[in-house]
Amino acid sequence: MPTFDEVLQEAGEFGRYQKRVFLLLCMTGITFAFSFVAIVFLGQIPESYWCRSSEVAELSRSCRWSPEEERNLTVPRLSPDKSPQIQCQKYDIPWNISLSPLNCENPIYSVTNLSLEKLPRKPCEDGWVYEESRTTIISQYNLVCTDAWKLDLTQASLNLGFLIGALTLGYAADRYGRKVTYLISSFGVGLCGIVVAFAPNFYVLVLFRFLQGIFGKGTWMTCYVIVTELVGSKQRRIVGIVVQMFFTLGVMILPGIAYLIPTWRGIQLAISLPNFLFLLYYWFIPESPRWLLIRKQKDKALRILGEIARDNGRHLSPNYCQITVPDEDVANPACMDLVRTPQMRRCTIILMFAWFTSAVIYQGLVMRLGIVSGSLYTDFFISAVVELPAAILILLSIDRVGRRLPFALSNAGAGIACLITAAISTDLLWLKITLATLGRLGITMAFEIVYFINTELYPTPLRNFGVSLCSGMCDLGGIIAPFLLFRLAELWVELPLIIFGILGLICGGLVLLLPETMGISLPETIEDVENLGRPMRNNMKEKMEESILDSPTKRDEARL
Repeated sequence: MPTFDEVLQEAGEFGRYQKRVFLLLCMTGITFAFSFVAIVFLGQIPESYWCRSSEVAELSRSCRWSPEEERNLTVPRLSPDKSPQIQCQKYDIPWNISLSPLNCENPIYSVTNLSLEKLPRKPCEDGWVYEESRTTIISQYNLVCTDAWKLDLTQASLNLGFLIGALTLGYAADRYGRKVTYLISSFGVGLCGIVVAFAPNFYVLVLFRFLQGIFGKGTWMTCYVIVTELVGSKQRRIVGIVVQMFFTLGVMILPGIAYLIPTWRGIQLAISLPNFLFLLYYWFIPESPRWLLIRKQKDKALRILGEIARDNGRHLSPNYCQITVPDEDVANPACMDLVRTPQMRRCTIILMFAWFTSAVIYQGLVMRLGIVSGSLYTDFFISAVVELPAAILILLSIDRVGRRLPFALSNAGAGIACLITAAISTDLLWLKITLATLGRLGITMAFEIVYFINTELYPTPLRNFGVSLCSGMCDLGGIIAPFLLFRLAELWVELPLIIFGILGLICGGLVLLLPETMGISLPETIEDVENLGRPMRNNMKEKMEESILDSPTKRDEARL
């Protein structure tokens, strides 16, 4: 009886049918990228802000001050270089709103007759005045000063949703099907995105960002799985990388959307509504025939295979109806299986750290553009464009020099770029942005390599479970990244880069301890994993055993 792969080969492993489905599902990568990095524009820090005071506002109208004059004449200054603390304080003085216009040039002295150093100060109580050309969630919900950490929470809640979505909707896709999970997730992302855009308060926004993360991860995972299960084994690696290139395309499109739309609510709607278009895929995207066979739905799987062959201009042999159907239950994987043996334990720990490092550095470098960029939209676009060569470099290297060396160099290169960027003066902003962009290229390569190297280092019974568990560290890194970036940047803007650099260098060294998998068949058992990276030693052992068996004298000596 033919296997599924043999029937798929007859039907066409990557013909017109698969290319159409592949192109449609690749659109998911664009919308997923919107959700993943949109916080840079949704939470763009205002040009300036200061404590609100109704008395000062009335005085400003009377004196006909511009916003800049109002800030300069009434806001506390601790030092000539606008330290961040002054934005969170105001003078504790009774403003005299009946001042004559002659006193508008020096209102503080007119009110108190005291020098600025002796004036008492107190925290803001009535909100803030924002000087900005675009509205953001920061100005909408006053996420500044003591509430600045809440901006981190909005991104952390999204990544927590990614983590929960990987566990729940990953199970749902295996239990109820890839197609239905994809459609429900697409609807969920769109609906939650609309609620976020019109959230009545900050806590509703955080809750639905969390739910948007759950459904967003569902669309991304199921789209990736459907694509890889519909094509032949030779095409899986390249389609997996191309899907991630569409993620990069989404990152490139986002600054254009943000530039054209001046409000954060408008941006949120623009990146959420396209998800409803994916509901039309009900008529264009098939259920995975591999999944149908596993679920004992042979007739549906054969019908889809027939459609694939017909669209690809192929003809199936008469015995394709006798396709092999799995009839034995596979043992449920356990967490201990991933760390029970030495090689499995080493692979699991290193891969978890690699997923974590990739997420922290990638998200950190993306969000950092919102803090230090000279021209946010241009610099964001350029740094996204540089991600495209990552896929080309991977395709040119992994089948020539192997997986391990490019994996190590991409992590280490990203780390070195971050450290050098931190050491360069802000006077050379163009050079800092260039090096940070090169670091983005390196960590993008690492991010894309870890996807498929994770699958090559686990045996078949543990592959899906192992990849899901290890990639969960990616979402954990995403939860930590905004707090690590924004809070440490308040202490010193370059401190996060030093942390990123150290993580990248450590990860680059650790992945060299992984076995090389180029040219090696996927492991089927844990024993196969234990033998990875040790072919020379195994061959020498086999030759010694053969020579012993060939010589009676040596055989007797070996027994003694």
